[in-house]
Amino acid sequence: MSFIKETEIYIKNIINECGYSTDNIALESSSRPDLGEFQINCCMALAKQYGKNPRDIANEIVSKFDDRFNNVNIAGPGFINISISEKYLLDTMNKSINNFNMLIDKLEPKTIIVDYGGANAAKILHVGHMRPANIGESLKRLAKILGHKTIGDVHLGDLGRQSGMIISEIKKRNPQLCYFDENYKGEYPKLKITNEELEIYYPQASIAAKDDPERMEEVRKITALVENKVEPYFGMWKDILEVSIKEIKKIYDYLNCNFDLWEGELSSLETIPETLEFLKPYMYESQGAKVIDVKKESDKIEIPPLIVVKNDGSSIYATRDLSTIYTRVKKYNPDEIWYLVDIRQSMYFEQVFRTAYKSRMVREDVKLVHYWFGTMNGKDGKPFKTRDGGVLSLSSLISQVKDELLKKLDKYSDKEKEEIADELTVATIKFADLLPYRTTDYIFDIEKITSFEGKTGPYILYTMVRIKSILEKSNVKDSKINDIYSDTQRSIFIKLLELSKVMNKAYNEKTLSYICEYLFELCSLFNKFYSECNILNESDIVKKETYIALIQLIYNTGVKLLDVLAIKVPNKM
Repeated sequence: MSFIKETEIYIKNIINECGYSTDNIALESSSRPDLGEFQINCCMALAKQYGKNPRDIANEIVSKFDDRFNNVNIAGPGFINISISEKYLLDTMNKSINNFNMLIDKLEPKTIIVDYGGANAAKILHVGHMRPANIGESLKRLAKILGHKTIGDVHLGDLGRQSGMIISEIKKRNPQLCYFDENYKGEYPKLKITNEELEIYYPQASIAAKDDPERMEEVRKITALVENKVEPYFGMWKDILEVSIKEIKKIYDYLNCNFDLWEGELSSLETIPETLEFLKPYMYESQGAKVIDVKKESDKIEIPPLIVVKNDGSSIYATRDLSTIYTRVKKYNPDEIWYLVDIRQSMYFEQVFRTAYKSRMVREDVKLVHYWFGTMNGKDGKPFKTRDGGVLSLSSLISQVKDELLKKLDKYSDKEKEEIADELTVATIKFADLLPYRTTDYIFDIEKITSFEGKTGPYILYTMVRIKSILEKSNVKDSKINDIYSDTQRSIFIKLLELSKVMNKAYNEKTLSYICEYLFELCSLFNKFYSECNILNESDIVKKETYIALIQLIYNTGVKLLDVLAIKVPNKM
């Protein structure tokens, strides 16, 4: 339990002793540092509740405080300002050096499935896949560090028209293959295809089918055969997926996005019949399709019925998403399922969630939530494009960032430069992507985000590597914080106490922006501290031990928070 939470419980008990009752006790960072480091703002609400003067209530409360606080004062109508006593502050910091859990508050454990990534198999990952992967991975890690059991699912788009498109293109280019010979009787061989070919085949087929009704009809027929697991088309599609997923994994691995489940729409086919049988009492026919009415009397806008089965009897996204929810409930019994998908899908998810609740596919207390996010734009304020106006691939964006960083690493050998640049690239991309509030659009300015100064990934990593280097050179083991020697040192301690609030706020609002801001502020405080004292050459042994313990605490905290952001600290920079 964090010091903040422990203190809030302590204050609540004092309020109860004074004869008052409240559940709304929060120790807030002070808006007036000259009056104290923290502020308690409950007295006005208590005064209204009990018909008393708020300053009188404040005086009653502070009269019972013990020695954990100093500089206790009451401002305005009844704001209680406090600072933490040196004894309590040092004790908390020493306990926290190698125990991160002293700085945060664990939550009541839940099982949470995080559905993020959303890559479409057999298509290249583009810049639009970056945000759901980065945000989803970090929210999953944040939930886990706060005590939840998390299950990350990439939920691949591995079924649909792209299967018909690519197989039709293979047929057009290689009609002699045995897969297209109606008289072939043997066992079908494994399809030989490369990812480079897939990158060409889908766009070519898409353009061709757009202008050719016969080609589009062939695409539809092949897609239906794949969905119904008809050979050899289903086998060809599985071979295509194997190649595609290997490439997708490579890019996600590079970005430190680690999925527990590599399932997708294809996986849902197994339980679609069972799911449809479960939904049968709630479906009705409309223009040949099977739909479920999900509107409510309280709706301010029109919520149309959800189409579950098309008029030709085939499944669609909704069928497969409902089948996936059905399977997840049976397998994992989750308390919450989070979907990281852009805002354009909001209406669709509302329909799917209402269907799941209406049919009692999930319990009422299970949270199905769509967390959408803002868009990443270029310096012109428009979505990233290639020079010819196409959608930029994610691998191309990564290469652009890495090339910019390589220019700044001239002092290293080529091998070292590559290794450092890779870790820096991931940190640069992730920090820039997670720094804005989740729902905010932002500008991805490569020159700005690769700077080693300011609010950037390179600045954070450079600070952490500097601390790591000092610790390695210090030769001080099991150090202890003995005293507080400067205002900057105390400011660092107070900043560390504030971490529990930051983590809770990030979790409650499902945004990593607060953690990014906090890391920047912590690193800035360290660099100020570093400029004020010569840590390694300090002649006073007690002081030096305190300095080493302090920066060890900063380093340990920073590494934990960077791990939440899925960023690794390199050995050197």
